[in-house]
Amino acid sequence: MKVTIVGAGNVGATCADAIAYRRIASEIVLVDIREGFAEGKALDIMQTQTTLGFNTKVSGSTNDYSKTANSGVVVITSGIPRKPGMTREELIGINAGIVKSVAESLLQHSPNAVFVIVSNPMDTMTYLTFKSLGLPKNRIIGMGGTLDSSRFKTYLSLALDKPANDIQGMVIGGHGDTTMIPLTRLASYNGVPVSDFLSAAELEKVSADTMVGGATLTGLLGTSAWYAPGASVAFLVDSILNDQKKMIPCSVYLEGEYGQSDICIGVPCIIGKNGVEKIVDITLNDDEKAKFAKSADAVRAMNGDLKSILG
Repeated sequence: MKVTIVGAGNVGATCADAIAYRRIASEIVLVDIREGFAEGKALDIMQTQTTLGFNTKVSGSTNDYSKTANSGVVVITSGIPRKPGMTREELIGINAGIVKSVAESLLQHSPNAVFVIVSNPMDTMTYLTFKSLGLPKNRIIGMGGTLDSSRFKTYLSLALDKPANDIQGMVIGGHGDTTMIPLTRLASYNGVPVSDFLSAAELEKVSADTMVGGATLTGLLGTSAWYAPGASVAFLVDSILNDQKKMIPCSVYLEGEYGQSDICIGVPCIIGKNGVEKIVDITLNDDEKAKFAKSADAVRAMNGDLKSILG
């Protein structure tokens, strides 16, 4: 199966590397607007085949979308990264035009592909892609909740001093520092609620650390993170291409689910070969419902800036 990744920067290249190393796809195409950049990244990854033991074909293209033809999954990471002090909202004016153009070019050559949106502001870019392409909603997926949940489980692991892979937890809502909702009430360690091990204050700190997880790394690195985002995309692509039907929080178009409509926002989904196989309706308590409604209001306000682009 073939995967295309648009944007050969840190996130896109890390995603390609993870997909190749884990042998998730048989072919990967990297696309970038910088002359020779995607080709160079692809060749570099290919030169790890014999030492890492995979045979995935990786190639690069400078803005030639014909090479992406017949991809099963297309990943859009293109756009400028968030700089220190820059909000995701400030990215919208620059990235919306880029994402719309890229999505239309990809659809032309891969009309049956599932689209995975990484570009920020992610929920708004997912909504833009859905509205622009007119595809069934199951084929447009924003990856933000996948990444946010991995960060949530990391912070829980650190607080518990237990292996991260023994911990279950998810983050719903918008993919933003003030809009995401770590569901501490439902998080568990090998099936046991984490609240049996951590105090309310400790759980509140985990939640707060998760919400600023991206901003923390931006402050430390001077740019957006890439290892965890790239791995999160690969995790999502794996569930699609191999029809794993994993439950993964993703930004998807809602039509009444969770009391919301005409919005893309993070909710738990079953992800398989058709993209979003099912939106899972978990029971939220009153506090979580209120937070989700507030998060949706913030995402919807950001979507208002798309009116001039969508027409």
